[in-house]
Amino acid sequence: MDSDYGIPRELSELQKLRSLYQPQLPPCLQGTTVRVEFGDATTAADPSDFQCISRCFPHTYGQPIAHFLRATAKVPDAQIITEHPTIRVGVVFCGRQSPGGHNVIWGLLNALKIHNPKSTLLGFLGGSEGLFAKTTLEITDEVLSTYKNQGGYDLLGRTKDQIRTTEQVNAALISCQDLKLDGLVIVGGVTSNTDAAQLAETFAEEKCATKVVGVPVTLNGDLKNQFVEANVGFDTITKVNSQLISNVCTDALSAEKYYYFIRLMGRKASHVALECALQSHPNMLILGEEVAASKLTLFDITKQICDAVQARAGQDKYHGVILLPEGLIESIPEVYALLKEIHVLLRQGVSTDNIYTQLSPWAFALFEFLPPFIKKQLLLYPESDDSAQLSQIETEKLFAHLVETEMNKRLKEGTYKGKKFNAICHFFGYQARGSLVSNFDCDYAYVLGHICYHILAAGLNGYMATATNLKHPVKNWRCGAAPITAMMTVKHWFQNSGALSMGKPAIHPATVDLRGKAYELLRHNAAKFLLDDLYRNPGPLQFDGPGADSKAVTLCVEDQDYMGRIKKLQEYLDKVRTIVKPGCSQDVLKAALSVMASVTEVLSVMASPSSNSSL
Repeated sequence: MDSDYGIPRELSELQKLRSLYQPQLPPCLQGTTVRVEFGDATTAADPSDFQCISRCFPHTYGQPIAHFLRATAKVPDAQIITEHPTIRVGVVFCGRQSPGGHNVIWGLLNALKIHNPKSTLLGFLGGSEGLFAKTTLEITDEVLSTYKNQGGYDLLGRTKDQIRTTEQVNAALISCQDLKLDGLVIVGGVTSNTDAAQLAETFAEEKCATKVVGVPVTLNGDLKNQFVEANVGFDTITKVNSQLISNVCTDALSAEKYYYFIRLMGRKASHVALECALQSHPNMLILGEEVAASKLTLFDITKQICDAVQARAGQDKYHGVILLPEGLIESIPEVYALLKEIHVLLRQGVSTDNIYTQLSPWAFALFEFLPPFIKKQLLLYPESDDSAQLSQIETEKLFAHLVETEMNKRLKEGTYKGKKFNAICHFFGYQARGSLVSNFDCDYAYVLGHICYHILAAGLNGYMATATNLKHPVKNWRCGAAPITAMMTVKHWFQNSGALSMGKPAIHPATVDLRGKAYELLRHNAAKFLLDDLYRNPGPLQFDGPGADSKAVTLCVEDQDYMGRIKKLQEYLDKVRTIVKPGCSQDVLKAALSVMASVTEVLSVMASPSSNSSL
């Protein structure tokens, strides 16, 4: 075992105080009895994906959703679990660290010990590599004592490797069998939870007793769907970054001579950048989703920023703050196509020194146009999912360079008569990943850890722990579990030959919804943010007092609670069955048939593949 894993941390006075914070639990998770109500069988979000997903996951597709109930709930067909035998559970950190991961382990351990003090929790050291090698650390309250409510993944360590190949899946299977695990909890984002679904399917096929559970933990905020409202770590990350951005805004307003280009971590989706913009009110935010939807080119984006700089100069303002998500570079059509060519050549073994000679003519022209530092970064070997190494590509410096070049050109031509353009660049990503954890993330992660135990107690396999109604107080959260296969989609694309190709079922990153309320809020204020310098500083991450219990703007403005609505629909359907029984009046029966015919007709149209593809 690596001696650095699991050793007690040396805590500052603030960390010590923070470790004493006791996360809250909703009523449905309190006590020693597990009460679970099962809903209807789940289906694919896109009906056209049904056959592919069910064929790939015959043992775990179509399972019902589960709701965990408080003691006072009166649900006749609820499953009441009062016997809790001793069990052994393993937990592994997969993917990049996100604040709150340690509290998932704390919540899981607490639930295990409450229901049976003899149960055991094993942490795999070094992420998936520790899982394959059966390298474990028994988690106890003493081991956890200096990691509660703390950031990072340093209790167990992590890897960003996928659990995807046959050899890896078999190694995980053997480890779970040899360690006699009743459950395996995988903590991670979209890729890790897709892997969890594959493990669950393989374990079921091989009749392995280990049940696999996923937990949505990713700073990117892109594991969002009808069942998952938020990801552990997103609240903390965006609050920490928003303060840094706000400090820069104040600096810009003070010196009045610099434009700050700030790139934010978040992978392909722009959720982090959108949330930070709504909290800190910078002058501009270039969303990758907007760029992709409008097919904006490098020239288009550069012109958009330059026009904004010129408009502000008209008000005698020569400063500003511009946010860029790290996934922006892949959203630009011509750059994305260039990256695809480069990645194909790299995977074919072509050396970076020779790649430019084998590019298509238009790709070569674009490559030659780019500044040397960007050329070098675009040649980095791609990630395992074939995406570029986004954290290493300095998009902020690229646009600062392009904007400066264009503004100097306008100055020389006389179309711009303001002061010289000056830029300063920043990348905010790693600074926030290891932060102390916000109250929301402490509570959310701890609750999800408890839900993991409830899932295992109910004997469920291939499920993700979920909590909804999150914008309300913890006592009102709805806790449940959803099959991971119900969150999967299948990507389709046309090859150069015109043939249609179909990918494997997976949880795909959710992008910013350009019809959503959060984006609408940004658009509503964009013109004022651009010209009026309405900078807002939320201050440092708060643990007590005003702001301590504030939640992400993007969470609060959206009206989600999918699981709650599903449960409400079930209640209405049950009420219909109670009213419309053999022996009811003709009028009641006719009314029911008329209404149900109309409803089913509308829903059939809305649920059709053609309707989904047009949304």
